[in-house]
Amino acid sequence: MAASAPSGLRTTLLSLLGGIILSMGLLLAGCGEEDESVVNVYSHRHYDTDQALFERFTELTDIQVRVVSASADELMARLEREGPASPADVLITVDAGRLHRAKERGLLQPVESAALAEAIPAHLRDPEGFWFGLTQRVRILAHSRERVDPEELRDYEDLTRERWEGRVLARTSENIYNISHLASMVAALGPEEAEAWVRGVVANFARPPQGNDTDQLRDIAAGVGDVALVNSYYVGRLLNADDEAARELGRQVGIIFPNQDGRGAHVNISGVGVTAHAPNRENAVRLMEFLVGEEAQRAFAEANFEYPVREGIEWAPTLQEWGDFRADTLNLERLGEHNNEAVQIFDRAGWR
Repeated sequence: MAASAPSGLRTTLLSLLGGIILSMGLLLAGCGEEDESVVNVYSHRHYDTDQALFERFTELTDIQVRVVSASADELMARLEREGPASPADVLITVDAGRLHRAKERGLLQPVESAALAEAIPAHLRDPEGFWFGLTQRVRILAHSRERVDPEELRDYEDLTRERWEGRVLARTSENIYNISHLASMVAALGPEEAEAWVRGVVANFARPPQGNDTDQLRDIAAGVGDVALVNSYYVGRLLNADDEAARELGRQVGIIFPNQDGRGAHVNISGVGVTAHAPNRENAVRLMEFLVGEEAQRAFAEANFEYPVREGIEWAPTLQEWGDFRADTLNLERLGEHNNEAVQIFDRAGWR
């Protein structure tokens, strides 16, 4: 049997251990304490504009914005791990389907705000107030100006026609924009017609799905294919890039807002919600209200060529040149509701 420690030493060790435990307890408790001067943001967006807006918010309110940046999946997994001890106040990500998923996983809490309700149209926010759109992203048909007559291409459904065999470019079915777009078609057309559309597009692929939206545009310019499903802001960024080669690439591509005689072009969002255990809830709501205010909405439109969610905001010159269009006003909550069904359809129809 080992000899026991002298009583004085034992008392000292117990005292030190107690102090360590107490300090750890205070540290953990502090993770959830309110701090009137701080708002903690978990963000999937990675634009300089966002950081400039956070700094502007601090200038106006004296509330410091602390940002953790990662992918949406990483941020949601982190929120789950942290639970009630999470320091996060705000989650910002892209895609309404992801925001719906965060709501379903209990990572967000509802917010009632007259400012948010007034600024954001009902179809661009959660009906129960769990998340709110910040910017709009329109899914367009990009095409070769040289090889495509725009009169032959009016709707998403046209991509299944025989004339487009071997000419269609797309990202993989794992891409969240494709999943949400298909979810919107399930909502509008029903699952059977939506699956028939997927099979028709797959039959017309120019090459296996791959790359991001910019890669689709490059492959149009290179003659790999003639038409692609992309978000409009990718074209806007090319046209306004510092690099002349990028601007030339943008000029080789024409854009079409589809389904203008029907439901309108599919719209997705980047969006925001207050986290379930936000220690600085009031600051979180103030930041969200600032981000849908006129100043922030103009900045989103001018810097990243996204469409503002707030009506009456002047679009960036490039967006004005493209002209007005009819947008699908499906409530974006439906994208999340049909998310799993869309994934299953892609798998059955062979869109890899």
